[in-house]
Amino acid sequence: MNLEEGYSIITEKLQEWLNTAIEMLPNLAVAILVLIVFYFIASLIKRYAGKLLHKVTTNKTIVGLAQTVLGIAVIGAGVFIALGVLNLDGTVTSLLAGAGIIGLALGFAFQDIAANFISGILLSVRHPFGIGDIIDSNGYLGTVQKLNLRNTIIKTPQGQIVYIPNKEVYENPFMNYTKNGERRIDLQCGVSYGDDLEKARKITLEAINNLEGIDKNRDVEFFYEEFGGSSINYVVRFWVDFRTLPDFWSPRSEAIMAIKKAYDENDIMIPFPIRTLDFGIRGGEKLNTMISERSENSEGAS
Repeated sequence: MNLEEGYSIITEKLQEWLNTAIEMLPNLAVAILVLIVFYFIASLIKRYAGKLLHKVTTNKTIVGLAQTVLGIAVIGAGVFIALGVLNLDGTVTSLLAGAGIIGLALGFAFQDIAANFISGILLSVRHPFGIGDIIDSNGYLGTVQKLNLRNTIIKTPQGQIVYIPNKEVYENPFMNYTKNGERRIDLQCGVSYGDDLEKARKITLEAINNLEGIDKNRDVEFFYEEFGGSSINYVVRFWVDFRTLPDFWSPRSEAIMAIKKAYDENDIMIPFPIRTLDFGIRGGEKLNTMISERSENSEGAS
């Protein structure tokens, strides 16, 4: 092959490509128009989706992510249609196959991240708790500070910040103490076996009912529970408005002080735990024998 033949082949190829490009100009124009149209459609969908999602969740991260995903999906559909207009069906098939393989590989590699991500979306949509709510999840009690795509962040009463994976929050039971706006306080105590139980019950109920801050629309409940080792034990139950943890701690503290004061004024005793020491058990020595031996030793030393 001489130089002229090579030049001729190159010229022919370039001419063929140019003719093909000219023939595809209408299709190329249509493809560009398709991309422009889908770009504006994506912008409109993102805008209206954002307004709709703001009614469902207050989590800005979730809203922004959903808008981005929807925008990419619409523009991606436009790209595939544009490639089809350009008769690049083989390219479209290859892209779809490659995207499927990559998606499958990423799914196996990031299972936990994907699970936390999806759980975060579900928690934001279902909204079982909000920022500022007090929840007990996976053994941690605290105030919800933030919900992102991976973690639920709470602040414990001791001031520690705890990051709980969204998957653990979503899959396991948790308690929301703030949802109903009220909480019951169960206060346990006991009275002496020598006290009048009916009198103790009456004085306890009066002490609790006189407290400020309890729910007056609900009856205070009093139940004796058991014969304890040194007292007859009971539980008294009453309701309080609950928004923050001090709304629970403060009434409980006031109730303890009120009961103690009422018992002191009415000569009702809250017994100390009683322990009986038996020095005469097998292998042991009786107490009176020990005292006698110590007395004799003391006299002998003097």
